[in-house]
Amino acid sequence: MRNIIEVAGLTKRFGEITAVDHIDFEVRKGEIFGFLGPNGAGKTTTIRILTGIIKPDSGEATILGYDILRNPLKAKQFIGVVPETANAYIDLTAWQNLMLTAELYGIPKRERHARAKRLLKDLGLYQRRNSLVRGFSKGMKQKLILCMALISNPQILFLDEPTTGLDVESARFLRSYVRQLSKQGTTVFLSTHNMEEANKLCDRIAIINHGKIAAIDTPENLKMKSKGLKSIEISFNKPVDVEAIRKVTDASRVEKLGDKIKLHTNKIDETIRVLVNYARENNLKIVSLNTLAPSLEDVFIELIKKKHVEAD
Repeated sequence: MRNIIEVAGLTKRFGEITAVDHIDFEVRKGEIFGFLGPNGAGKTTTIRILTGIIKPDSGEATILGYDILRNPLKAKQFIGVVPETANAYIDLTAWQNLMLTAELYGIPKRERHARAKRLLKDLGLYQRRNSLVRGFSKGMKQKLILCMALISNPQILFLDEPTTGLDVESARFLRSYVRQLSKQGTTVFLSTHNMEEANKLCDRIAIINHGKIAAIDTPENLKMKSKGLKSIEISFNKPVDVEAIRKVTDASRVEKLGDKIKLHTNKIDETIRVLVNYARENNLKIVSLNTLAPSLEDVFIELIKKKHVEAD
C-alpha cells in the first residue's frame, strides 16, 4: 500500500465555526508529512479525527485502508500519538506509565519490559524510570510521552506540536529521534507552526488555513512556486536607521532582525550596489551580506494572506 493515510472531503464543525472544511490529502508510507498552519487553522482537529478522538461531520479518513469511523479499533492499532500537552500520569513513575500503556495494547509482559527498557534508554530516561513523573521537566515529560506512543511499535506516529515550549537541546534531540524513526520505516504525521522544523524534517507539507488546504508539496517545490520576493540580509559595524535604508532602496519591505536588516526585493544586483554606496557615504563597514531565496516562512505567509483575501 503506497498511501498509509487517505483523507477525502473531511469536514468538522463546532457550532457556526467550520474547523475543518472538506479537506483532501494522502500520506505516503514512510514519509514525514508536515501539517502546517496558524493557531486555530484546523491542525489539531484533523489529528483528533484521524486518531479517532472525535468524529467528523462528513467525509472519509482511512488508516492503512481501515476507515476510522467504521473500524476505529482496527485503525488505532497502527498508530501512536504524541499530543501537544503531555498526558502522562504524574503520580505514577515513568516505568509504570509505560507498563500501563503496554497493557492497554495487550503487549505480553516479557515483551513490554524489553520494549520499555529499550525506549527509555534510547531517550535518556532509563536512570529516572522509577521516579514520579510529577518531578519531570517538560522535556522529560515529552520524551516519556514519545516512549508511550512508541511502546506498541506503531506504523504511524502522530506528533502535535512536539517541540513547543522545549529548550533548544530537548527540541533538537526530539527532531533527531524523529528522523531516525522515519529512516527505520515509521510514517510520521507532524503538526506544527514551526517553519524551520518543518523545512528540516518534512518530505512533504500541507498548509492549512481556516480549515482549508492552501497547498501540498515538498518544501523546496513550495519555495520554487512562490511568487514571494527574494531578499537580502545585511549587517553593518554600526547601528543604522532602517528608515534611511528604506528611502535609498526600492525594496518592497525592509525590516530589522536583530543586528541585521532584511530587504525584500527582486532587484538583487541593483539593491546591493545601493547598499554598498550607502555604506561608503556613511563611513560604514559591511559585516555580512547574504542573498536569500523565499523561505518556507515566506511561502507560508504568502499563502495565508492569499486565503485571507479570498475569504474577504
